Amino acid sequence: MRILETALPDVVVHASAPAEALGRVVLWHPGSPHTGAVLEPVREAAAATGREVVSVARPGYGGAPRQRGRSVADGAVGAVRVLELLGLRDVVVAGYSGGGPHALATAAAAPERVAALLLLASVAPHGGAGWFDGMVDPSSLRSAEAGAAAREAHPERFDPESFVGRDWAALDGAWSALGADAQAGGETGALGLVDDDLAFVRPWGCALPVGSRIRIAHGTDDRVVPFDHARTLERLLPRAEVVRHEGDGHVSVLEHLEEHLAALGG
Repeated sequence: MRILETALPDVVVHASAPAEALGRVVLWHPGSPHTGAVLEPVREAAAATGREVVSVARPGYGGAPRQRGRSVADGAVGAVRVLELLGLRDVVVAGYSGGGPHALATAAAAPERVAALLLLASVAPHGGAGWFDGMVDPSSLRSAEAGAAAREAHPERFDPESFVGRDWAALDGAWSALGADAQAGGETGALGLVDDDLAFVRPWGCALPVGSRIRIAHGTDDRVVPFDHARTLERLLPRAEVVRHEGDGHVSVLEHLEEHLAALGG
């Protein structure tokens, strides 16, 4: 259900329970693209650890107004406002794929509210040519390096080779909701995705979180955000625990969501 439409009209917020019923929550930062809706497998994994889910769409997605030139830190402002307005604490902030950087920025901006940070198949800060190594189709991100005009002119496409067999199996099973949501998010226009890509290849504009428990989960066979991104994040976040999922790709790593939430204390 969508919540806070009156209090935060420019932020699209969905939750698995009414605002007044939220207590211990997982704050979910979705991948790119998305609608911001709570995905059923995310709700189930959170519920198994005694938490509800709050999911916040980034600017340009799910009906949220676009914010041209936004940084990663800018893209996380709405999530921080939600935490403050709802008075939430002991939050597990979780980010998947393109949502990972924004989860990190949220944890850094609201350390007093965040108990733990979970990054799943997360993009790492841009670090030069090697940042693209292992991506089946890095063309959209490479166009973003050339600036907003080049990225907006780049055709949106998806190479099926970006997913391994386990990814397709996950999308045919419990994580079919992810594929449906990504498709719905893309149908509303590519502006959110364009702005995500531009933000990833620029300075993120946020500090690194230091007070939260941090877990980084990544599939070794990820062809969208290769495993080297997890290694980069490990170097930047030396207190983080990195969990390597052998043979998993960009989607199938999500099948371990419940175990990671449980490991972070639910």
